[in-house]
Order: sequence, then structure tokens, then C-alpha cells
Amino acid sequence: MIAYFKKILFLLPITSVALLCSCKQGTKEDGYKAYFGGEIINPNSKYVFLCKDNEVIDTIVLDDKNRFLKKYDSLAPGMYTFKHDPEYQQIYFEKNDSLMIRLNTNEFDNSLTFCGRGDEKNNFLMELFLKNEADKNAIFDLYDKDFKTFSKAIDKNYKASKSFYLRRQTEVGWSEDFDLYAKAMLDMYYFTKKEMYPFVHERRTNEEICKYLPKDYYDFRKQINFNNEKLTSFSPFVRYLTSMLNNVTCKDNDEKSLQNNIKKLHVADSIFTNVKIKNSVLNNIAFMYLLEDQNMMSNKEFLNEYFKLSSDKEKQKEIKNIEESIQNLLPNKSLPDIDLVDANEKPVKINNLFTKNTVVFFWTSEASSHLELAHQRVTELKSKYPNWNFLAINIDDSEKQWQNSLAKYNFKNTTELHATNFQNIKEKWVITKIHRVMLINAGGKIKNGFVSLFDANFEDYLK
Repeated sequence: MIAYFKKILFLLPITSVALLCSCKQGTKEDGYKAYFGGEIINPNSKYVFLCKDNEVIDTIVLDDKNRFLKKYDSLAPGMYTFKHDPEYQQIYFEKNDSLMIRLNTNEFDNSLTFCGRGDEKNNFLMELFLKNEADKNAIFDLYDKDFKTFSKAIDKNYKASKSFYLRRQTEVGWSEDFDLYAKAMLDMYYFTKKEMYPFVHERRTNEEICKYLPKDYYDFRKQINFNNEKLTSFSPFVRYLTSMLNNVTCKDNDEKSLQNNIKKLHVADSIFTNVKIKNSVLNNIAFMYLLEDQNMMSNKEFLNEYFKLSSDKEKQKEIKNIEESIQNLLPNKSLPDIDLVDANEKPVKINNLFTKNTVVFFWTSEASSHLELAHQRVTELKSKYPNWNFLAINIDDSEKQWQNSLAKYNFKNTTELHATNFQNIKEKWVITKIHRVMLINAGGKIKNGFVSLFDANFEDYLK
């Protein structure tokens, strides 16, 4: 299990730190002083960003020992996010909290610990987050199972997590406001699995499971306040909303369907009265749709509807940029160039990779279950389709982490490469889902840039 539950004590020199942007702290009342500091091992840059509701409110510079300490004279209690690009994690401040973090970027989430006043609450959130992430990897193939098996497994996990939550709630004695987030992290992960099961099961097995679900299967939705503004940018809540809208109806279960996704936009418009939450959900629907349907006329019709309903001008620009990037990945186009290296740390040119038809898939050592299943699946496919090459691209931040995984697994049926600049591959190849696969024809032209290795009908593309 991930090393986590010791308090890491370390000394931080009290030095002045440069403030690079204005600090919009949400309240002007006195008596809301707070401290935020820490140490970043193997930093990716010299900056730590403190954010509130997806906006950067402060930019803090690391000193020459990769440490920082910042005093806030007035910091509104609530949930914040700190970022050390490209990673981020959420952090909760109450009145007069003094929170210190320590982390190693080679294992950002796994190594993150809090100490100081307010640490117990944040350590609880981190532990529950890591439990959920470990469970996510462990149950990857559970969505293929029958309803009884699936339900029994997720109920058992939820019961264990709830016992942990109740125990820590009693021990720490946290506030009602913090409990909103603690309970949401507990419940939303469980509810997300329930929402995902019908459409993921059908997509991967071709079995229409909806008719076997109990009549009260979706009763849990009655417990959810869909318009609580405090949860607008809380990631477990946002992930749940995305899954719920994907599963908004069992009868129309085609994620690529133009009309189904336009329907999602209108459902979101009807059930979310809070403007911030509505915009957040509309943005997620648009983002996911653009990754699934690459028909230019359909995209135009969908985006016209999205622009009518969304009032978030900044996100509209971002969605438009994604749509433009996707146009570069349409069939018969060449893959945009990105920075890749082989196991000997030598640069690799895209043009030299596609001497025959190639399946390009992605993996990270942070998702061990997926990397093992993906390579196992590829081994099976390679024996059945010898005319196809299989190219595995690792997207770990650390090349050392990638090399360690190569040594551990000793993959034999794939060409293994590492993307040295994640932001570059994310923007040019629109890599946002680890299950994503691209099919490239001999010579380097794109055959299909958006498929899943675990689709029930995936092999049809290789025939």
C-alpha cells in the first residue's frame, strides 16, 4: 500500500517569497490569516499555483532549496487547488489553518503528505482519494461482469470506505462545511461507478444490461444536490456529473450520437439552475463529444447548440481550440510531430515509425492494471493480426519511472517509446483518455484517430 500515513516533519526557513499575481482571496474580513508552505522534491518548475474555482489566485516561487512559505492575511475558508504543473491536488483551508505539504513529483499523489494545523482533514481526503484510485485500477474489468457480481463488489468497497469515513469524522471532528467535501468524495465515487456500469458494460460486451437493472437502481440520484455551487470545481462531483449525463438514458447509448449529445446539453440546461455548475457540465459534455465524433458537419451542429447554452466565454475558446486540434487528426491526415525517445534515450522521428499498419496505444505506470491489461490485449492481437505493428507510448512525467516499468515488465510484443513532453502530446494528439487508440496506415496516414482498445468491436478495424 502507498506510503502515506506518517506525518512528515521538516524545517522550512521563513523567507519572503515573490508574489507574481494579485491575490483574490474571497473575503476582506479580519481574522482569516492562514499559512501555506512546503517542499517539492524533483520540481518540474520553480512555481506553485494556488487556485480557487479554477482561477489562479496566487503564484508562489520556490526558493533555492525547493521550498516555499506564504502568509495570507485573509483567506476565505473552503476548497482550493494547488498546482505544480502538470500535476495538481485539492486542499482545504479553514480559518487560521497553517498547512505544509511535502511531495516528490516522481510520485506526486502517492508521496503527498500534509502537516501543520488542518493537516488531519487534508490527509483524510488524500487517503480516500488514493483508496479510490487504487480501487479504480483494481476493478477495471468489473464492468464486464453481470449485475449481481458488479453490485456486490462495489457495495462491499463502499461499505469499507464509509466505515473509514465515519471513523475519521469522529476522530478529527471536522466542520460541517468540510464534511460536504468529505462526504462528496465518498459518495460520488460510488455513484460514478453505478452510472458508468450500464453504458460501459454494453459498450464492452454488446450486452444490453439496462433491462436487468432493478427499478430502484437510480434512486441514489435523489440524494444529490445538483446545484450546490461549492461543488462546482470539486473533481469527484464533476466526474460524477459527466458519467451521469453519459448514462442519461439507457435506450440511446451511442456516445458518438450527435442527437444524444445535443440531448445531454439540453438535459444539463434543464436540471442545473446554478450558472457555474451548468457551464462546467456543458463544457465537459462538449469536451467529451469532440473526442468521440470526428464528423465535421456534426461537430458544427453540436457546437452551435453548445454556444447557445453556455455563457462561459473562456471555455468556449478552449473548446474551439480542441475542435481545431481534432481536425488535424482526421482520417488520411499525417500525425502531427511530437517529441518521442526510445529505451536508449535516442530521439525518434514520427515518419520512421509507420512502415506497416500500426496500432498506437498509451499507458502510464500510474495505472498498473490498465498497462498490464493493455499489453496483454496487444499480445493477443499481435498473434491474430501479424500484418499490424503495435506501438506503445508511455506518458509518465518521469523518464526514470518509464524505464523502471520497462525493466519490471520486459515487454516483448510492442515497440516502446516515451513522450517526453506531456503537454505537447496532449495538445497535438488530444490525449486525455488512457484507453484511447489510434490506427495509422502504412506510410503514416491516419486511419482512425479515436478508438478504444477495449471496445467489443475493436478487431473489426484490423480486418
